[in-house]
Amino acid sequence: MKHHTIIGGGGTRLHVVEAGEPHAPSILFLHGCSQSWLSWDRQLRSELARRYRLVAMDLRGHGASERPSDGYDDSRLWAADLDAAIRELELDRPILCGWSYGPIVILDYIRHYGEERIGGIHLVGAVTKLGSEAAAAVLTPEFLALVPGLFSTDVAESVRGLESLLRLCFAREPDASDWYTMLGFGVSVPPFVRQALLTRVVDNDDILPTIAKPVLITHGALDAVVRPEAVAQHRAGVPHAQVHIVPDAGHAPFWDDAAAFNRRLGAFCEEVARSGDVVTGFQRADLSLGPSGADTVMGRPTSYSQRPNT
Repeated sequence: MKHHTIIGGGGTRLHVVEAGEPHAPSILFLHGCSQSWLSWDRQLRSELARRYRLVAMDLRGHGASERPSDGYDDSRLWAADLDAAIRELELDRPILCGWSYGPIVILDYIRHYGEERIGGIHLVGAVTKLGSEAAAAVLTPEFLALVPGLFSTDVAESVRGLESLLRLCFAREPDASDWYTMLGFGVSVPPFVRQALLTRVVDNDDILPTIAKPVLITHGALDAVVRPEAVAQHRAGVPHAQVHIVPDAGHAPFWDDAAAFNRRLGAFCEEVARSGDVVTGFQRADLSLGPSGADTVMGRPTSYSQRPNT
């Protein structure tokens, strides 16, 4: 894997990792609050790496990226971070894949830079607004109850909050090695960063109806953080979006059922390329979907022929 340092909004240094084929079509992964590029390990080390250029950022305040003291409520800075990754790494119309808080950053980018430089959008366990009753309504009571602990500067209380968050993210608890790695990169994020992200007042739902590029919405059927009503809201905002419900997965379907997630993401990238939204010039193998990766729209199986053109 290659590690890069790029300069994002306001001069913030950002850590970016890439794997896979350097001249292939690209996928840019954005993790959630108090997570890391390592969240995407089961994608970066998967079959996808044989067909795509896979790029994962540490969001500002996270991982090996710089931790500025403020600016986390400024959509222009988040948008500039994403723009910097696309420009500095010369990504040719990447698929933007954002998990949990990541979709907020994707929509910040579209608000300020438009869609011209991207190929498609993948929303995973997505949150698109915060700081309102409507935003809280699509989050589970279990998640809302643990949020104050995530802001604590008491180490023991903070760690307990992060452990509770991890338990909510997965349908099955990861093995001990992965668990402590995840807890470690969660603890490395200062409480003030978590508080700044989760107390941000933002509503990017007005951007959804403006999106013309292909969109895939993936959600774990057992998600204990974001309620299924969020999927319905997002698809109402983007009627041409495809929806993939992963049956035995929680808030992190890319981990709980990485095989199904990767197959569906690869198939989506293939479809985007065939539609002409991405010019690749790269020989790709067919990625067919098995039963566990079958698409559903609000629980109903769909086929490509049933989806609206974008």
